Amino acid sequence: MTVLLSDLFSTLVFGGDAERDAVNARMGAVLGVDGAAFQRAFDACSYERFIGAYGDLPSTLRVIAERCGGAPTDEQVEEATSLRRALAQQLLTRVPAATLDTLAAFKSAGWRIGLVSNITAETQLQWPTSPLAQYFDATAFSAELGTAKPEPAIYKAACTALGADPGDCLYVGDGNDNELPAATALGMHAIRTLEHANSAPTWQGPTIQTFAELTSYLVQKPPA
Repeated sequence: MTVLLSDLFSTLVFGGDAERDAVNARMGAVLGVDGAAFQRAFDACSYERFIGAYGDLPSTLRVIAERCGGAPTDEQVEEATSLRRALAQQLLTRVPAATLDTLAAFKSAGWRIGLVSNITAETQLQWPTSPLAQYFDATAFSAELGTAKPEPAIYKAACTALGADPGDCLYVGDGNDNELPAATALGMHAIRTLEHANSAPTWQGPTIQTFAELTSYLVQKPPA
């Protein structure tokens, strides 16, 4: 294997589920609807948000608020958008030092590194300023591609960007969105990490406790 593909949230960084729930409820209140109802509606359309079905973040927030009976003003949408973008930026900056060291080790060993992530548009906008971005040769963002894990197309997009076959790839993730069996079905070597979450308790394949344990796969530098 010469290619490392990684999930983002709950793999490279803490997923922040409780923080997300709190911010989502606050967004609902800002948008003039019941916070709990907005949070439920927001979660219920995660797939649509992942593939960008409602457009950018302001458009998405307006659609969901209207479903909850609201009619937010432009100012309310702008305030709610700022809350969500601030959360994305906060989560992306909280990267364990050992994770950065591990990515650096793979880069030094000549591996190509790609990100395969189910994310919404605001996270993609924050990605370039994340301390993680410098280590990645390619990204496959669901919101940009219009496809999300476990659909094969998002994995294949990462492989194409890296000039790799699925069989060349080591895929690591917490297991959310059925990502591990999907990677395995394509011929990738999939590994679950428990560092930030146990999202796939029924997974029977290889498992590591921390992302840093991936360094055991660095046996030698691949040919140029």
